[in-house]
Amino acid sequence: MTTRPPRVVAVTAHHHMNLLDLSGPLQALATVNRQVEPGQRYDVHVVSADGGAITTGCGLQVHTDTFASLRGQRIDTLIVPGGCAGSRFEAPAALARWIGETASSVRRVASVCTGAFVLAQAGLLAGRRAATHWHWVEQLRARHPDVLVDADRIFIKDGPIWTSAGVSAGIDLTLALIEEDLGHRLAIETARELVVFVKRAGGQSQFSVPLTAQASGDARFTDLHAWMAAHLRHDLRVDVLAERAGMSPRTFARTYASNVGRTPAKTVDAMRLEAACRALEETALPIKTVAATAGYADEQALRRAFQRRLGVSPGDYRTRFSRHALD
Repeated sequence: MTTRPPRVVAVTAHHHMNLLDLSGPLQALATVNRQVEPGQRYDVHVVSADGGAITTGCGLQVHTDTFASLRGQRIDTLIVPGGCAGSRFEAPAALARWIGETASSVRRVASVCTGAFVLAQAGLLAGRRAATHWHWVEQLRARHPDVLVDADRIFIKDGPIWTSAGVSAGIDLTLALIEEDLGHRLAIETARELVVFVKRAGGQSQFSVPLTAQASGDARFTDLHAWMAAHLRHDLRVDVLAERAGMSPRTFARTYASNVGRTPAKTVDAMRLEAACRALEETALPIKTVAATAGYADEQALRRAFQRRLGVSPGDYRTRFSRHALD
């Protein structure tokens, strides 16, 4: 039987790039390579315009081959990491030019973080939906108004072009590429080896709720958020929280919204949803028990919250994201 040659993956590199934009996809590909037959493996090359040592943004140097070293090889997937030295992303001209010249012969092209700027400069994102790091969204929109930038998505596939959000989202993207090539089971097994979710629920804006809420500068709310997260099964109405914070309900509601950027009720809802998601991902508890543990009145209340916020049932969520799906 003829063995299929490995898929050639070219990962570009440039000075001041984000190390994790590079190492995250590389590790995911290396992890899946250990699990599959030779004909299913990825043949990965890290390349740059001039080859040799590339100094990443954190100061670590990475050895690269030249773009020319891939001449004559059929590149299956091209991954473009991001990262730069200053507050304005400037794609190296030689990099953007090579990507523009190479893309037509590549099955798919993907970017991580501000790598989307490189794809845009290469002319690959015009009229397409694209993702990038949340901090760089407005700059990408301003510089490339023909790109349909989605500020929340972890990654987006638009035809043969894949783009992803900031830094660690490169791992999410690579797992999706692996799933497309080799199937859901291998993607899950790779995610488990990396100790990450094969698919994150929500988008860039859905950071850990208690951590994000504690960005408020008011120490009373920092303590309050910690208490709320530990007492999700309790009555967490405004008057209860106000008493805990030492304020009248009206003053508390107004001050809280001003400092945190959302109402207390929305924070409670988000904390309970996050707790339910974590329980579904990490335990085999019955859904009824998950609902009670996360502070929902009953199982139906949990189901309504999942449909409203995530568009799936708790059972479907567990099937997609839980490590117990393989057990």
